[in-house]
Amino acid sequence: MSSKATLKAQKRDAAGKGPARALRREGRVPAVLYGRELDSVHLSVDARDAEYLFHSISVDNTIVDLAVEGEKKPYQTLVREIQTHPWKESLIHIDFLRIQEGVEVDLDVPVHLVGVPVGVRLEGGVLEQTIHDIPVRCIPSKIPEVFELDVTNLDLNDSLHISDIAFGEGVELRISEDLTICSVAVPRVSEEPELEAAEPLEGEEAAEEEGEEEAGGPQAEAGERGGEED
Repeated sequence: MSSKATLKAQKRDAAGKGPARALRREGRVPAVLYGRELDSVHLSVDARDAEYLFHSISVDNTIVDLAVEGEKKPYQTLVREIQTHPWKESLIHIDFLRIQEGVEVDLDVPVHLVGVPVGVRLEGGVLEQTIHDIPVRCIPSKIPEVFELDVTNLDLNDSLHISDIAFGEGVELRISEDLTICSVAVPRVSEEPELEAAEPLEGEEAAEEEGEEEAGGPQAEAGERGGEED
């Protein structure tokens, strides 16, 4: 089952760009909570707390208990979207989806590869991973924390597919099981191109011909005349 985390939040009355900028200046991040049978609730969270949390969890599939000030019980949520500043990397806005017990949700579960393939250790191959997250559908109590795949026995040109994952009961796959997750590729050998003699340009050819004519002109004639005199 997926891990859990907690984050405190406060309700905010004003929405829009102006109030949002004011919140950010105070070190808080505007957020919204939405879900089935729930009117959207405008919130704010502490920027440092949120950044620390998002760096320490798998955001896509970790249940976040959102403790809203004034509410008796925290909301069970999934983080649905995180907006960040394009170059400052600071948080701008967060969307939380309220989840309910027994109600299925769509989410992505990360894939972790375990071990070093024999084709890498002994043959110098390269392990290439093409799928890092797998979309699934399940109820909150069935959310997998991670899918682990042992790659130790993979040799050159061997691969693992989504069908090699053991999905737990109640976890529905939302993409084709035939897709390749990882493979051990043969290392590419770069061939150095042979150096070929550069052909002279038209201008260079003309210059060379002129030089030959000049070199063989008066001196050659003088040599010929000298030979005749001898």
